[in-house]
Amino acid sequence: MFELVEPIATVTFSEGPNEAFLALGMRNYWDGYFAGRAAPLGPAPAEVVHAVFYNFADGEVARHIPWVWGKVTPQEAIAVRERGSAAALRQTIGELADSPGLVRAAALATRAAVSAPTEGRVLYAGLKALEVPDEPVAQLWHAATLLREHRGDGHNAVLVAHGIGGTEAHVLLALSLGMRAHEFGRIHHLPKAQLAAVVDGLRDRGLVDAAGGFTDAGREIRERIEARTDELAAPAYEVLSADELDELIAGLEPIAALVRTAGN
Repeated sequence: MFELVEPIATVTFSEGPNEAFLALGMRNYWDGYFAGRAAPLGPAPAEVVHAVFYNFADGEVARHIPWVWGKVTPQEAIAVRERGSAAALRQTIGELADSPGLVRAAALATRAAVSAPTEGRVLYAGLKALEVPDEPVAQLWHAATLLREHRGDGHNAVLVAHGIGGTEAHVLLALSLGMRAHEFGRIHHLPKAQLAAVVDGLRDRGLVDAAGGFTDAGREIRERIEARTDELAAPAYEVLSADELDELIAGLEPIAALVRTAGN
């Protein structure tokens, strides 16, 4: 489900929604990113957004929040994000946007997306409090975003339980992709000394070897974190019968495939 939901939800980070935020006075992509994604939390301070988003380096959130709230309110950001994301998804999937299969997939995904418990899921809870869009394409994007952030909140909890910080999580992700930390786009901009200290800390724990790659223990802990994350995400889908889940998967597969292709 993660592989099907993620591409649909993340159209919100594409060019169309970004341009909509720039038109409101955002200075760059990251202003729009933080305004849109953090908006369900209300005008929360940078410290809160940093804690909820988890994996940004210290000080990165504060470059954008609360500055963005001087240009747009959280309510306006929610509306702009939904419109821009739905438009981007519609443009990407073409004729599928008006198909009965999408309408059905949106309905099933929404049933799952609003069914999960909110305890400990701060960003998911904020999204769940929003009104579900009526228009099917917007509804599908909204449901995918709920499911994505529900899983993400659970993932953060698992990282905390395993003592893996946000930047450390990015290092482990980079290694799982066959890259070294300094090559990975999400953290390569960090000061070399700061990134080296994170890698050294993982090396001291026996998770990274002398060459900067995975040890067996490092690979095992990442696999354990991902498996537990999936387990914590599963309750969102329990409201669906086995046949409905199969139907949802079949409905999402062509949509997600088109989005992935467009992203490549």
